Amino acid sequence: MSDLVAIVVAHDSADALPACLAALAREGVPALVVDNASRDATVAVAGAAGARVVCNARNEGYGRANNIGVRAAAGAAWVLIVNPDVELQPGAAAALRDAARAWPDAGLLAPRIVEPDGRFFYQPRSLLAPYLTNPPGRRDLPTGDACAPFLSGACFMVERDLFLALGGFDEAIFLFYEDDDLCRRVADTGRSLVHVHGAVARHGRGRSSAPARGRVFRSRWHQAWSRAYVSRKYGLPDPSPSTMIVNLPKAALAVLAFRRAGFERYGGSVAGAYAAWRGRGALGREGLS
Repeated sequence: MSDLVAIVVAHDSADALPACLAALAREGVPALVVDNASRDATVAVAGAAGARVVCNARNEGYGRANNIGVRAAAGAAWVLIVNPDVELQPGAAAALRDAARAWPDAGLLAPRIVEPDGRFFYQPRSLLAPYLTNPPGRRDLPTGDACAPFLSGACFMVERDLFLALGGFDEAIFLFYEDDDLCRRVADTGRSLVHVHGAVARHGRGRSSAPARGRVFRSRWHQAWSRAYVSRKYGLPDPSPSTMIVNLPKAALAVLAFRRAGFERYGGSVAGAYAAWRGRGALGREGLS
């Protein structure tokens, strides 16, 4: 077993997986693909690429499926959480390992994530950040390794034992804000979140899963619900009422204009916020409760 194993959660990801898995193989990082009940050729593609595959009978959600993968990676000292639409660039895995040795107090380490338009992703704040809170949201991009208030769940490296000791991703969350929550819990242990500038990963943003009818509504539902959930978890004001107030008129206008895309976007936000406000769980919506 390698000291580092990549966990790739996939759902209808057959188109994105080959490049992701090829990049991991080039970096010498074995991949464990956790398939969330894909309806396409995801499992076959992963197997053909030489990845170990764990098949879930149903879509368990992003965080829960990652937890399954990390538990299955017995023997690995470190795990690399990687989205299917992320491609490690040459030397990225070595740079992350080097950074872990250079910064032994780091709890999470993430590469410089480069978006399709060439910009690199760096979120200058998180609503859950206990330090480096950056209230104005000033976006000064780092030019080298730096402590960060947030590291994206699209790609990061963590000690397997630390991840498991923290309970992994919060399993009440189906999708969204599970990375904010994990970053907060790591930071609360006194460990730092380190942006590793010399490790580069290209992110296809939005290419992890094939398009499907209702996907936008479902995504926006979980985004609104999860924001409300983590806000309550850490004693922050409930954003659900304001989310409904802002999005309900937009959803109504979209209906009147026969704009399905607009309704899915704004209606999904209203529905997710309303469910959170009423105390309903995200897992129940997905038949997982």
